[in-house]
Amino acid sequence: MMLLHMWNHVNTRQLALKILGLRCHKHSRACVGLLGEKAQRSEYKHCRLCSTSAPPWRILFFGTDDFALESLKSLTATRGSNESVVASLEVVALSNNVPVKKFADQNGLPVHIWPVVDLQGRFDVGVVVSFGCLLKERLIRQFPLGILNVHPSLLPRWRGPAPVFHTVLHGDAITGVTIMQIRPCRFDVGPILRQETYSVPTHCTADQLGATLATRGAHLLMDTLKTLPERLANKVEQNQTGATSAPKISISMSWVSWEDQTCGEIDRLFRAIGSRIPLRTLWMGKTIKLLDFVGKCDISLSGHGRPPIPGSIIYLKMSNTLAVCCKDDWVGFKAVVLKKRLSAADFYNGYMHHGLTGKPSHQPEQCLFISNRTETSKGTELKETIA
Repeated sequence: MMLLHMWNHVNTRQLALKILGLRCHKHSRACVGLLGEKAQRSEYKHCRLCSTSAPPWRILFFGTDDFALESLKSLTATRGSNESVVASLEVVALSNNVPVKKFADQNGLPVHIWPVVDLQGRFDVGVVVSFGCLLKERLIRQFPLGILNVHPSLLPRWRGPAPVFHTVLHGDAITGVTIMQIRPCRFDVGPILRQETYSVPTHCTADQLGATLATRGAHLLMDTLKTLPERLANKVEQNQTGATSAPKISISMSWVSWEDQTCGEIDRLFRAIGSRIPLRTLWMGKTIKLLDFVGKCDISLSGHGRPPIPGSIIYLKMSNTLAVCCKDDWVGFKAVVLKKRLSAADFYNGYMHHGLTGKPSHQPEQCLFISNRTETSKGTELKETIA
């Protein structure tokens, strides 16, 4: 029995060293559970930090927003169950006002406000979801099993802070979630442990897609943690072919270029960023926000002379819609903001009516939305960079 116990102890240490990528020499005292010589102390220290070679794990969670909250909820729900993968769970947040911090407080989870420093020996593995801060190597090395990341794209496509927005903006038909291992200095370049594909629903918004991928990512994270040593042993480095960047969305992306963008492109732009940043255009030199997008409008102008200029506006009384001519057709909006929110009817009656009835005191520009060429050129440069 004593020999059998020693054999099991040796194999447990060997497995832990294999997970960590450390050498286990034939005559190493670390491999038989004894105090090693000076040359073995580093390996023994790492082996000692790993509380076990199988779940449940001691987990430190890094997160901020609603996307991260789904993974935190799944981790919290498994504590204390018969098949739990979570031995203990603590949270790192960027501030007191983020959803992850509020949930942790409500559920009695210990919370650390970023940055954190000395965690040596307290955790087996870290989990990062939508955190937005680069983690330094000295922090990562304090986790014997490393730090995992739940990322809402099929890496290496859409590395960066806004993968869901760029998935919708560029009309990707397939996306997914990736469980990868964090590496220092750069975002989203670490080896992949798991991936799951997902077909992007037609006409979905970035918010809708993000909510779905948050749930799927949480499930994939839990499955990965159940067999983490095996997943780490079989991790795959990312292929640089097909790598794209997903930078943060910004106001410069919201300017519509009526001459250059098709109905489909404007539709994708609205579904990608419209819930966060209203689409914009210029009216008589003033910025106007375009609200309540309704998509393509069926308009026939046969027999009315030459084709309309991109940016031309028509008021559709039956549907109370402003139809705007773009590169290939017409798109509609139900409301705008010009000093204050105005319905399509209010904007027509207050600003467009006299110009459209042909009174000579009004300039032709009063019937046009004008593209902001400076801002849209910035957007074009960004698109070319990430394509």
